[in-house]
Parts: sequence; C-alpha cells; structure tokens
Amino acid sequence: MTDPAPDPVLSVCPGCGVSLPAFVGPTHRYMESSPACWAMFGRILAKEFGDPAYWPVHTLTVDTFAAQHPGRLSEQTRHSVAFHLVGLCLAVERGMEAAASGWHRQKGGQTHKDLPWLEPPARLGDVTTADAAPAASPDEHARLVRVWAASVWGAWRMHHPVVRSWADRLGSP
Repeated sequence: MTDPAPDPVLSVCPGCGVSLPAFVGPTHRYMESSPACWAMFGRILAKEFGDPAYWPVHTLTVDTFAAQHPGRLSEQTRHSVAFHLVGLCLAVERGMEAAASGWHRQKGGQTHKDLPWLEPPARLGDVTTADAAPAASPDEHARLVRVWAASVWGAWRMHHPVVRSWADRLGSP
C-alpha cells in the first residue's frame, strides 16, 4: 500500500481570503491577490470572452473582483475602488444592466476625480472567484456572479451611503 499524496500547499489570497493551491505566477499590478486567485479570475474572464452567452455579466464580474481586491491606497486604487463600488451599487441595488453601469463608471472616471479613498472592510465577502468559476452554463454563471457581487457589495455596507450618493451624482446614460 502506498502513502496517499500530500495535500497541495495552499496560498491565501490577501484580497478575498480564498485558499487555493499555490503556484508561482503573475498578479495584477495594484489589485492585491494571490497568483492562484488572479489565475482563477483569468479563467472566469476567458469564459466570458470565449462565449457571447457568458458576456452579459462581464462588467459585474470585473466590478466584483476589483472591489474584493482593492489593494493599498494610491491615486489609482482610490479611483478603482470608487468606480467599481458604484458599478456594484448600480447593478446589485438598482438592477442596472452591465452596459449601463459601465457607462456610469466611465462617465465618473472622466468627471469625478475628487472621490476619497474608502477604507476597505476587514472581510470583503464570503463568496470568491472559487465559488463563481465552476459555472457549467451561461445561466449558472450569471447567477453565481450575481451571488458573488451581492456578497462583495454587502461587505462594503459601511460605505453604502457615500457610494449611493456617488451613483446619484453620475446621472443616467
């Protein structure tokens, strides 16, 4: 009888906290994640870019990952967190479709450069890339991304009033 294979070494993502098998690889330059979490996000994006049926929630996927992996305070992360949270607010609370929430985010990036840094919560949601990645159909993918988005948006609840005010300032497409 042979000994069972050892468990793989796990890495914990500094953004979302998910534990995934560790490996050496790239990460985003300012959104803090483990290489394994960044690779999982890449697989989700590949699914969305590879099949138009998965595309309708693409903007929500990006907003969710970015808000769950805010990084450290810098000019770029300050804007990133603000506009991705506005996207989550518009999609999760107001039911706005991805294309319209993307328009709002783009408009905000051009006209509202004065938004302050929002200190991230200690925990950025209980749902992660690992929960969204296994979707086997476009409908399941959309459902899992929406669950992930709601979890991340809920984690930022202490900042909801200010993010809602930013969403109101952006107007309509």
